[in-house]
Amino acid sequence: MKGRVHSIESMGLVDGPGIRTVVFLQGCKLRCLYCHNPDTWLMGDGDQVEAADLVKKIRRYRPYFEKSGGGVTFSGGEPLLQPEFLLENLKLCKESGIHTALDTAGYGFGEYEEILSYTDLVLFDIKHEDPKQYLFVTGQKEDKSKRFLEAVQKAGTRMWIRHVVVPGITDSEEHIRNLAKKIRGLRNVDKVELLPYHTMGENKYEAMNMKYKLEGVEAMDRERNAELTELLLQELGKDFYVTQEEGKEKTYIRRIG
Repeated sequence: MKGRVHSIESMGLVDGPGIRTVVFLQGCKLRCLYCHNPDTWLMGDGDQVEAADLVKKIRRYRPYFEKSGGGVTFSGGEPLLQPEFLLENLKLCKESGIHTALDTAGYGFGEYEEILSYTDLVLFDIKHEDPKQYLFVTGQKEDKSKRFLEAVQKAGTRMWIRHVVVPGITDSEEHIRNLAKKIRGLRNVDKVELLPYHTMGENKYEAMNMKYKLEGVEAMDRERNAELTELLLQELGKDFYVTQEEGKEKTYIRRIG
């Protein structure tokens, strides 16, 4: 089984628990305003890789996984756009006792039951809580994303929620309250993180001769982002608390217990 791989990060620390190998698969149908990896969009780009060879590379880091409680995270692009290749890798990783995570916006082709049966954790990116604004942010309707969320709920897979806070687009208090309502409607959510928008991907657009849609929008103020995190916590209720990653400035929300 072969698939297209954009890149591999061998010692990731932010895409799931512990030390992780992060595999960025090629291809994405969304065109998010703030995307910092436009080089992952086209399905035909990247390196063609055998699943067995890829998992062989991943296995090299098992000692780090075992010491830190880590594993492998399949990201993108959108990993669900290569479902057969993704499934083969997930199966091989689980056969090796490796913790598996899927970093996704849920924009695939459907029929997720088998994929989720080999997935320990879903890192789900909520682009926007409002259908019209979802279309504005991504260029696509949210229908496919909703179907994936329904599949995750049915499977009972553990979830971490991520949401990018962009000045003037997703940074209002009303929006955060509505986001909390959406999250409260989801089961198995263990962690929520508001990711402050940054401009580090602009240079890629220049190199690819592409127009950056958020040109002139400044990076999200981190103090304001922390304030919105506190507001989100209040709206989520007593089952959650705010904590801070060791040695890092950013905060996130965890479920109690």
